[in-house]
Parts: sequence; C-alpha cells; structure tokens
Amino acid sequence: MKPLCPAPVRMAAIMVMAAMLCTCATTPSTTTLVVGQQATIEGEVVRVDTSPWAYDGNAVVIVSTQSAGNVEVRLPARCNLCKAAPPDDVQALKPRDRVQAIGSVTATNALVVCEQPQHGLRRVK
Repeated sequence: MKPLCPAPVRMAAIMVMAAMLCTCATTPSTTTLVVGQQATIEGEVVRVDTSPWAYDGNAVVIVSTQSAGNVEVRLPARCNLCKAAPPDDVQALKPRDRVQAIGSVTATNALVVCEQPQHGLRRVK
C-alpha cells in the first residue's frame, strides 16, 4: 500500500506546524485598554512627572505592565474635585516601585484615577 503523502511532503508539513506552534507560544500577549471603560493595571513605575501640577495639569506616572505595555496614569492637580481619595505621596514614587492603578481609560495607553470612589494609585508588594 502506497502512503497518501510522500515522506518529504509529510516532513515539510510537520516542520510548518511546529514553527506555527512555536510562534504562538512565544508571542507576548497584550491587552489594549478600552477607552471609556474602567481598568485596573499593575506594574512597575518607569517615570514620574509631577511638574504639570504647577499649572493645574495632570501629573503622569508611567507604569510598565505585562498586559498593556507602558500606561500613563494621570493624576489631576485638583484632587479635591475627584471622587477618589488623593493618591499617596506621588513624589516619593521611584522607578521599579510596584504599583496598582484603578481608573477610567482615556486612551489605549492612559487612564485617569479620579472619577470613581474606588479609583486610585497605590504601592503594592
């Protein structure tokens, strides 16, 4: 009885399938934040910029996450107008500190921690 596929064709098909499986296993998965939705992220601080607070702008804490890449966590200058409690000492944050942020997504890589009582930015262990 003759095989359905010649050996070289079978071997090529096996190699292609193996390559496809390896590609799937090593491709990092990222989650895109959905504008208008609530989100919780956790990761390491990359950079802190509180200088916009001098002119009532949003301070920005860049957080590196495994699921969404680098995310800008925006902290309004006028915390008294927010429903969320004011964040802990933002100026004390430094690169590599682990944090969790809960907020409203305003762009695919940004969220604001202000609009809901449960929003906030805090250190985690």
